[in-house]
Amino acid sequence: MELNYKQFGQGSPIIILHGLFGTLDNWQTTARRLSENHTVFIIDQRNHGRSPHHEGFNYEVLAEDLRDFMESQWIYEATIIGHSMGGKTAMQFALNYGEMVEKLIVVDIGPQAYVGGHQTIFEALLSLDLSKINNRKEADNQLATRIESIAVRQFLLKNLTRNKESGQYEWKMNLPVIHANYGRILDAIESDYTYDGETLFINGGKSDYLSPTDLPNLQKFFPKAELKTIPKAGHWIHAEAPDEFLELIADVTQ
Repeated sequence: MELNYKQFGQGSPIIILHGLFGTLDNWQTTARRLSENHTVFIIDQRNHGRSPHHEGFNYEVLAEDLRDFMESQWIYEATIIGHSMGGKTAMQFALNYGEMVEKLIVVDIGPQAYVGGHQTIFEALLSLDLSKINNRKEADNQLATRIESIAVRQFLLKNLTRNKESGQYEWKMNLPVIHANYGRILDAIESDYTYDGETLFINGGKSDYLSPTDLPNLQKFFPKAELKTIPKAGHWIHAEAPDEFLELIADVTQ
């Protein structure tokens, strides 16, 4: 699968993976700052952004997509950064293809299974009749009846694009397949192996996805794992506390 990506800078490679409903653009600011010393790739994972759509959607295939991408770019080893769903892809990749991972950075997610918390978002997105939408403001108004947060709506609406041929709005992401496989995105990472390289987990102090008490569980798969907290940040650590985030990962990415 030929994934959509952007590339910045020169130096040892770093690959960044976005989360559910996200796109590579969510990480562009971080990528530009890291590109001062590295070649940084930001990727749209399958069924997201401008990457191809496919019925298969689980962490095994997402990890295989990353392997194929690295081979296509002649990257033999890279530091992998993954946020949320992208963090689980990064963990699965490190467990499956550890020899291709120089260092691993996982942002506000663990390998464990999670209880679903996106049903309202799915309901809002699926209820939107894009054939009757004339502009983004109309789409936002409809989403606002179910999603109160302006920031969440703006994040989701980055997925909206206008078809050049029909003139109608459509989703960049493969919403039906993502919805149908949502349970697989919530599933725990499974592997008979460990990744023994340098591993940093970062959690937001205001997020409930990961906490310091999870460290023993993290170290079952990642024996050298460290867990560091940015107290004032929520789930979107890199956007809410960009300087603190980059300071934390500086030692790992050097």
